[in-house]
Amino acid sequence: MGITYRCLIVDDETPAHKALASHISKFDDLEHSGSAYSGKEALKMLNENQYDLIFLDINMPVLSGIELMELQPVRPLTIVTTAYSDFALEAYQNDAIDYLLKPISLEKFAKAIEKARTFFAGTAQAKVSETKSDKMLSVKVNGGMMHIALDTLMYIESTGNYLKLFCTKNKLPFIVYGTLLGMAEAIGNADFIQIHRSFIVNTSFVNNIGQTHLTLYNGIEIPVGRKYKILLSR
Repeated sequence: MGITYRCLIVDDETPAHKALASHISKFDDLEHSGSAYSGKEALKMLNENQYDLIFLDINMPVLSGIELMELQPVRPLTIVTTAYSDFALEAYQNDAIDYLLKPISLEKFAKAIEKARTFFAGTAQAKVSETKSDKMLSVKVNGGMMHIALDTLMYIESTGNYLKLFCTKNKLPFIVYGTLLGMAEAIGNADFIQIHRSFIVNTSFVNNIGQTHLTLYNGIEIPVGRKYKILLSR
């Protein structure tokens, strides 16, 4: 079985949910994993569950789609689905991967999904290879391939549609396009553990584990999500 992408539909109108759910059902690699009928409900679901794709309406009461994106900058890949063309710039500024105007045809939906697949494939291009002395992570940075020794990679932070790779030998992180899930699968190393919805850490560099944060050998503090903490005790 191949990869399946978990999808969350966020819209205050039932017909929109039905239309999107119908489109999702036509793709073997998509799974309709949640439905939220307001931005507030969506925030709660995003904090409690893992999704790969969000289909997000803009015009909703109390909390609009744009406001939700601003409140949740680190979130699953977002495809905006709306009847309004006015907010496209704001949506793309908040890392939406596509902007679909209702009514959404299956053809337009399929093109958006292809963009999402291309995004996920970008992370999948990250590969680990083994030399005589090191295991190397190869990632695409600024159009070229960068080779990073895994034993120098301290932690990875997810920011929107991008990942920051922090290494011992560089003051600034490497910025790559992708998801934590994709990067974790590419690394496939037991020393690397997701400890928060936005962080993967190399446990070799952990100096101390507290109630809400862990501290690396160099004093950097990283938040630990409540549901991930059990992984650190293994």
